[in-house]
Amino acid sequence: MAVSSAGVETVLVVDDAAPTLEVLERNLRGAGFEVFTATGVAEAIDCLERFPVDLVVTDIQMPAVSGIDLVRHVRENLPETAVIVITGYASIDGAVKAVKLGAEEYLAKPFTDEELLAAVERVQVTMRSRRSGRSSLIGLSGARYKILGDSTQVADLVQCIERAARSSATVLITGESGTGKELVARAIHYSSGRASAPFVPVNTAGIPEALLESSLFGHVKGAFSGADESRAGFFQTSDGGTLFLDEVASMSGPMQAKLLRVLQEREVTMVGDTRSHAVDVRILSATNLDLWSLVKAGDFREDLYFRLNVLPISVPPLRDRAEDIPLLVRHFVQRFAEESRRQPPLFSASALRVLQSYSWPGNVRELQNVVHRLVVMTEHDPIDVPDLPKLMRFQAPRKVKVRRTLQEVEREHIERVLAMTGGNKVQAALILGIDRKTLRQRLRSWEGTP
Repeated sequence: MAVSSAGVETVLVVDDAAPTLEVLERNLRGAGFEVFTATGVAEAIDCLERFPVDLVVTDIQMPAVSGIDLVRHVRENLPETAVIVITGYASIDGAVKAVKLGAEEYLAKPFTDEELLAAVERVQVTMRSRRSGRSSLIGLSGARYKILGDSTQVADLVQCIERAARSSATVLITGESGTGKELVARAIHYSSGRASAPFVPVNTAGIPEALLESSLFGHVKGAFSGADESRAGFFQTSDGGTLFLDEVASMSGPMQAKLLRVLQEREVTMVGDTRSHAVDVRILSATNLDLWSLVKAGDFREDLYFRLNVLPISVPPLRDRAEDIPLLVRHFVQRFAEESRRQPPLFSASALRVLQSYSWPGNVRELQNVVHRLVVMTEHDPIDVPDLPKLMRFQAPRKVKVRRTLQEVEREHIERVLAMTGGNKVQAALILGIDRKTLRQRLRSWEGTP
């Protein structure tokens, strides 16, 4: 019986009986599957942590830890992995329990090769149907949220957005620079019951410390030099809606304390005022740093961390969902071609492969910049590998100049990133993981030097 491997490519077989393990491995390999084996649950879990597995075929009755526990582990930790349980005891109760826990199929020993492969085929049909339905749902939801991708990572992100939109809790959005954290925040707001109220994004790192308090909470006339009139802050302007605090980790200790008080009391006090004013604002915050590490280092308040991190959402880096890159490229090509009033150029298959293999330290924002530049600057069609930025193209090995200072290496990398972003210092700073002030200081220090 020939079994298509579409939907299932890798199988983990778990059985404490060596002869059974050998037979199952031989039959599944003969059907075209990549097969891992384990003689117990502990060994199986170790394998699952190290390798991607589409299907687990496990015995129920095993010493030390039961196969039932393995089924539960898979269901609660690996939702994309299917399970078939086998038992030599033909225990209907055990099989029913395994199915209730999430196993797709069960087989009672002894079973024929045909019965095994038929069960695998049924699992494949189930998985294809499940993934097809999920992909359609992702496509509709992703388009609504302007989040493009058919990957599992995007599917999980869309589900997190939908759950967060149904809640009023604070959300902490984490992810590297350029992954689209503000896009996620907007999707949550405009899918929530506050959609008709304001969405106010604030880059806390871009506001000088001396002005941040009055920017957030407002100030009254005469509160400080230059305060010629009373002015509402971002909390007041987003009343009834959502306030998005980007780069929240950049806040100083005193500002963290003031933000914590607002979250606890749900009221703000304008700078220079003695009265508090109630506000109804949902807080979404974001950071590209590991906030818990900052808490442990004493650089971020633990109580504020737990206030902000009620619903955590992690935005995956682009390198972890490389299968989405061709779709993103087509989207950006269409957009920038319309802006440039030209026909959308094609990308060669080789160019797309290079883009998919690149690490994308600047994530989707970096991809957008690269495609924009290629659409504007490349006149021929299709766009091919030689048209891509130099750092993405293969370079033959050459003698490395070892005797260079750290400053020389840093300068070379910063200049390469600036060239890649077309001199855009804001984008370059995001890719480098530093703030614009630090980048400007670096550039000034090199002025006049060769």
